Amino acid sequence: MENGAGNGVAVAAAAAWNFAPNEALLGLTALSVRGVLGRVKAGMVADGGGARPVVPMGHGDPSAFPCFRTAQEAVDAVAGALRSGEHNSYPTSVGLEPARRSIAKYLSRDLPYELSPDDIYLTSGCTQAIEIICSVLARPGANILLPRPGYLFYEARAAFNGMEARYFDLLPQKDWEVDIDCVQALADKNTIAMVIVNPGNPCGNVYSYEHLAEVAETAQKLGIFVITDEVYAHLTFGERKFVPMGVFGTVVPVFTLGSISKRWVVPGWRLGWIVTNDPNGVFQRTKVVDCIKSYLDISSDPPTFVQGAIPKLLENTKDEFFSKTVEILRETADICWEKLKDINSITCPSKPEGSMFVMVKLDLSCLQDIKDDMDFCCRLAKEELVVLLPGCAVGYKNWLRITFAIDPSSLEDGLDRLKSFCLRHSKPAI
Repeated sequence: MENGAGNGVAVAAAAAWNFAPNEALLGLTALSVRGVLGRVKAGMVADGGGARPVVPMGHGDPSAFPCFRTAQEAVDAVAGALRSGEHNSYPTSVGLEPARRSIAKYLSRDLPYELSPDDIYLTSGCTQAIEIICSVLARPGANILLPRPGYLFYEARAAFNGMEARYFDLLPQKDWEVDIDCVQALADKNTIAMVIVNPGNPCGNVYSYEHLAEVAETAQKLGIFVITDEVYAHLTFGERKFVPMGVFGTVVPVFTLGSISKRWVVPGWRLGWIVTNDPNGVFQRTKVVDCIKSYLDISSDPPTFVQGAIPKLLENTKDEFFSKTVEILRETADICWEKLKDINSITCPSKPEGSMFVMVKLDLSCLQDIKDDMDFCCRLAKEELVVLLPGCAVGYKNWLRITFAIDPSSLEDGLDRLKSFCLRHSKPAI
């Protein structure tokens, strides 16, 4: 068939199709860290000679660096589960009971009450946990309160499910605490929940017990529950120690989202969880847990052999592994904090105390020919092979999120290149 005839047939046939794309999905890539980083790296041409490697300071996956490799005990647990031949079948929809029991025991160590396996629902990483929670809460007219800056995946899932996202501010001058007055002003009769991330992504903050208590009391007064994203739990290296929001489960019902991805440095293993921190049984009475179970019946599961490895992974991983990871993060956070002080177009409001990130403010008045944070990051990637996440990807335009969870020498190199870039684009002194 000739090209002209073939094209004509195709065009004529296409006009008769009865389908169209899901409009809710179009444009959601802009709310994805992957999508934004893809745009940032689009014009980057890696040095073919290898003299200047790419420095990845834009995402939270340090697993490629040898200093952040996971614990051998975790590898042995997964290998043992796989070799056993006992975990090749479909799991139950809520997850294997031994895995849920082990996670309940592991998380209960930080709580004033005991969790049971029935409080644990296993998911394919924390991202699926977010997807599930936003799906089971969705109803016409509902809104959910999200932190700004924050992880826009929550907004993407809320939008996909027809929920309105409303943003409350985090206060950089107060170590990124929740603006409680803002929360109260935003909430109305259609508000169902508020989200907090602790330790913080993208800010590197760690909330105090007193501040979390204030959040819990505010949510109780508003008649909403708290979704707490604790995927970076225990990755703290400042004065404040990690306090789980579930401590306040008797004040307000709490959904805790977590995973093994960050603490064990294995995001590719895709094992996360939803936990109901709800000693008063609110989620049971309102049938929210029934909705979670129903959703899990029609969704994909985390790999069965990874679920099978969880009991030994949690039991056998030595404290030395966790201490080493935290010490490296403390070192790289210090490097980041000190080197950023010498870059005159960038301001860091507070030293990070947890997670793997820090938010810094970009002063465009000091730079020439830079339009905004996206332009800054695209040109930095192209000219210096350094990848940062523009603040627009976390709802904070003309800020930057810097990941310091990389090899210390690579971090120093990347920050030196960042300084060179800023100097090269600085406005000349008058």
